[in-house]
Amino acid sequence: MKAVRRAKPGRASRAVREKVYLTYPPKLLKEPVIYQIGQKFRVVTNLRGANISAEVGLVALELDGDEDDVTAAIRWLREIGVQVEPIEKNVIE
Repeated sequence: MKAVRRAKPGRASRAVREKVYLTYPPKLLKEPVIYQIGQKFRVVTNLRGANISAEVGLVALELDGDEDDVTAAIRWLREIGVQVEPIEKNVIE
């Protein structure tokens, strides 16, 4: 397993909470993607809802952490093929 990716040293970063919808392609449905986020990045994940079928996975997820770490986690999700869309305010509160 790869080391945890951290924010760049010396940069001030603020704590944020991002609420996003994740859309998984079929090739990633059986992969522990949310677990991997918590292992690779200094973020806390909170699963707010999910709907998984044989063809697609839809997940509502909160990511808490330093802004740089949350941004890096979202970038990684996109790199591996997960579609990431922001959730409008007050939708899952």
